[in-house]
Amino acid sequence: MGFEKEDLDVLLVPSGLLIMFVYHLQLLYRYLHQPHTTCMGFENFNKRCWVRANMQGQERNVGTCLQVISSNTSAATFLATVSLTLCSLIGAWISNTNNNFFVSDLVYGDTRPTTLSIKYISLLICFLLAFSCFIQSARHFVHANYLISTPSPSVPPRSVEVAVIRGCDFWSVGLRALYFALNLLLWFFGPIPMFACSVFMVLFLHYLDSNTMPLIEHEFDGRQVVKEVEQRVSEIAMAIHMPSHQN
Repeated sequence: MGFEKEDLDVLLVPSGLLIMFVYHLQLLYRYLHQPHTTCMGFENFNKRCWVRANMQGQERNVGTCLQVISSNTSAATFLATVSLTLCSLIGAWISNTNNNFFVSDLVYGDTRPTTLSIKYISLLICFLLAFSCFIQSARHFVHANYLISTPSPSVPPRSVEVAVIRGCDFWSVGLRALYFALNLLLWFFGPIPMFACSVFMVLFLHYLDSNTMPLIEHEFDGRQVVKEVEQRVSEIAMAIHMPSHQN
């Protein structure tokens, strides 16, 4: 029994997916332990500094902050809509039993109905995952809008940082799901284009995800810090003088 073209799917498709998974596991390790070496970690550092600069100032430009976050919310909502639309198109394509393009001899690989169903299901899962991540991203950005627009100065900057960073993290995961979906889309044309796309995408993503720029030293307005120190000193002075007045 010799090697047939149907065996290419068993060999090349898992190899391509393994390359993508290994790269993203390595990227996740760098993001958690060496965030300054990744573009996502570098951008998150700048976003934290942006939140602190806007939350610690005495006169906050709330309109500009809301406009910046609203643009991210709109982008996440748009991509969520696109992902859901693609899911609907895939469902309509599956229901169309007269379409036999991907089972023709032009596709060099396994064209059996079972393999074709696995392709559709895998692609549908990627788009659904992307839709869920973009929706969660928009939810966290909306929550950051509420926190920034709160008139009370008692909102800690840490809460806004967490909302913004989580929104960006879900955004990144949604984009990664779309990258995987592109690989699986090329699988419909055969395992060879899918494997070639996996190798090219890992090289391309490594170029995009790597960061060599040093972290920017941001200077914050020290007036808020001085105000908090003076308030703390006055509280300590009052606590010292209170026993003497009682005596």
